[in-house]
Amino acid sequence: MSVRVGYFPHNNSLWVLRHRGILERAIPDVEWVDLRSLPDGDRPAPTDGLPSVHGDHLFDGGYDFIGTGSTPPVTAQGKGHDIVYVAVSGSRHENGRLVVPEDSPITSPEDLKGRRVALGHGSWQTTLLLFALDKAGLSWKDIVPVDAGTDAGALLLNGEVDAWVGSYPSLSKVEAQAPVRELVATDGLFSHRSLWFTRRDFAEGRPAELAAIVAALQESDAWIQENYREAAELFAADDGGDVDHWENALRKRPFGLNPVTEEFVAEQQRAADLFHANGLIDREVTVADAVDPELAKLIR
Repeated sequence: MSVRVGYFPHNNSLWVLRHRGILERAIPDVEWVDLRSLPDGDRPAPTDGLPSVHGDHLFDGGYDFIGTGSTPPVTAQGKGHDIVYVAVSGSRHENGRLVVPEDSPITSPEDLKGRRVALGHGSWQTTLLLFALDKAGLSWKDIVPVDAGTDAGALLLNGEVDAWVGSYPSLSKVEAQAPVRELVATDGLFSHRSLWFTRRDFAEGRPAELAAIVAALQESDAWIQENYREAAELFAADDGGDVDHWENALRKRPFGLNPVTEEFVAEQQRAADLFHANGLIDREVTVADAVDPELAKLIR
């Protein structure tokens, strides 16, 4: 029986693993599923809900294992999916932040009220923005969220939005064209980790294969830290981007897998509570239900 592993460039570790043949040594019949090739599914307006495609495809036969940012697994639990966290990365707070044009009249998060804010809705950017709004005493309904994805930087430059939750390498492209000012730093507000998760039945029924995936990711991540330039070329070859920008982005990110911690669960729970309170998921979520302490033994 093959193992289906979902991957896309936004999870840097899985993207590199896909292109280096490490996992195939342990699981010869691994099947790589490019998430960009799967159906988009329902994508609600950013004022009405969160997209749930990553969690949905984990349960409709799309794949068995996936790595994303922090938001999709909470969304999956919000849909009633029985997921389990496998591992998390270190904090990626240097990977992005909320910015405005340098000459913007917006000087504090409180000034975002009534403003158009661009983001990749459903990604870590939703969580960061909600944390910033909550700290400023605002809610999701106090802003106009613009689900812009990869086009967000251009919207900021064109003046079509007032603020943007940007990440590298996209942020590098914008910084090279016009000065921007940091409005909300990620550091100190949100850890912005990469994470990996699966279905409970896969974790419990196929432990050897799950252990092989974790070991391969660890080996591949160690390679990235010794070969940033070569790793950057794998990303630039896919999107036609600048290798220097990709190398800069990769050097800003922590690599390696860590076990799930109480601190991480608490942060995820805060996000889940805010999603529900702001009407972005339909049910209350208990993040700890998706934690299996036994899986910490896979992290060496």
